[in-house]
Amino acid sequence: MLEAIQKIISEELGPDLVMRVDENASPNALVVGKDNLLPIANLLYNHEELYFDMLSCITGIDNGVEAATMTIAYNFYSIPFEKSFMLKVEIPRDNDAEIPSLTGIWKTANWHEREIYDLLGITFTDHPDLRRILMPTDWEGHPLRKDYQNPEKYRGMNVEYDRNDPPADPLSTEQKKN
Repeated sequence: MLEAIQKIISEELGPDLVMRVDENASPNALVVGKDNLLPIANLLYNHEELYFDMLSCITGIDNGVEAATMTIAYNFYSIPFEKSFMLKVEIPRDNDAEIPSLTGIWKTANWHEREIYDLLGITFTDHPDLRRILMPTDWEGHPLRKDYQNPEKYRGMNVEYDRNDPPADPLSTEQKKN
């Protein structure tokens, strides 16, 4: 299946769009540059032999400071052909990390992209409503970045805690007597 998809991409869009095959991914994935993401995504959705009508999941991965890259993995599914496919894009890991949004093709990309933006800080260009979805709007930083440091306090509340400390008793001894 992977070879067939790679052949269609090569014939329709050009032979140099696929950078490599990631055989460590499950399922095996094609890795492409971010500039080629939209044309390939449109082809995956519109080509009569492919018709990946469902974007099942988008996963953002911080490859670490040493690698200086982040990976966005897209999992597609074709309902009529009962086929799965994974496409990956690697981007530089910096404060201006960005990639095109796929919300114009698959509406389900909306919340997936917002989650990745919120937790990793990757900007999805042309996203219709790119804002935090899990963290408070005034939260600083992106918690899934490998170099992220929790703040000591947020709005006067302690953020850091020792996992070995027993949880605080919400009822004071006075309240327990009543």
